[in-house]
Amino acid sequence: MAEKLKTIVFKGVEDLAVEEFDVPEPGTDQILIRIEACAICTWEQRAYKGINKVEYPFIGGHEMCGHIVAMGANVDTRTWHIGDRVVCGAQFACDNCTQCKSGEENACQHFDHSKQLPGLPYHGMGGLSSYYLVSPANCFKVGDIPVTEAALAEPLSCVLHSVEAADIHFGDVALVIGCGIMGQLNALLAAKRGAMVIVSDTNEERTKLAVELGAKYAVNPAKENLVERVKEITGGDMANVVIDTTPIVSVVQDAIDCLASTGKLVFYSSFHPDVPIPFSPNLVHKRNLQFIGVANSSQRDFVRATRMIAQGTIDLKPFVNEIYPVDQAQAAFDSACKGDKFRVLVTF
Repeated sequence: MAEKLKTIVFKGVEDLAVEEFDVPEPGTDQILIRIEACAICTWEQRAYKGINKVEYPFIGGHEMCGHIVAMGANVDTRTWHIGDRVVCGAQFACDNCTQCKSGEENACQHFDHSKQLPGLPYHGMGGLSSYYLVSPANCFKVGDIPVTEAALAEPLSCVLHSVEAADIHFGDVALVIGCGIMGQLNALLAAKRGAMVIVSDTNEERTKLAVELGAKYAVNPAKENLVERVKEITGGDMANVVIDTTPIVSVVQDAIDCLASTGKLVFYSSFHPDVPIPFSPNLVHKRNLQFIGVANSSQRDFVRATRMIAQGTIDLKPFVNEIYPVDQAQAAFDSACKGDKFRVLVTF
């Protein structure tokens, strides 16, 4: 019996099914990937819980790694080969708008998580499937490292984008709020850029890990005043960069209050619920502050993320907590949604 494409389908809120379909054939300009592992991002967790609204049936998954099993006739064999281990970048940009044409596809005007991707039975990001058709433009070699770590190239690429947007320099003070996987990676890369990093989280196991990975100071805002502690650490100079990786609106004012003059506040996370907050525009004006939004990543970010993983510059092992086979998808999602892990992965 021919092998089938297995895919995890969102049928409704907290309702998953593993369905089987025929394996697609690549078109002349396409690569067929055999997905080996896909991580469950907070985006998929929110879709599973009904916080991120999607139209059912829906296929999630965008943090994935696999190997090439077939290629179309026009794919450049000087670059791509059967058996290459690769990660796949998001195929949600339109490739036609001004942002895409400017190399900023992460800010595509028509960015769409719910595209109908070729070869898949339902719309959605599609990575929670055993086979995946991809354009070579969205394919990146990752080398001979465990697929469960390589699958995290996508979040690493997003953090590269964040840290570069913050324009962190040697000797800067960087405050990272939240020590989930995205906070951990932002702190790690900020330290590698030469910043003195302060992390803030109520989970002291996570802040301890952040310090082990390169942060200098950890603050538990449930036990001490974050603004006063940053003032104490910096001798009153405060933070040149604050990166907020939490979805919590009430944190934003503390983030602003921790900024040095000419400081930059990076909004890394989406907010849930998304409600307006008051702030002083005169304060922003007088102190020359910058508020920066970041989302997604570009092909350039992916190239560098995969290089860093392959070269061993970044170790992603600490962020792989649990691995489930595809037939235990519901258990994988239930575990991921407890919020006590960095990443839970599904293997195919």
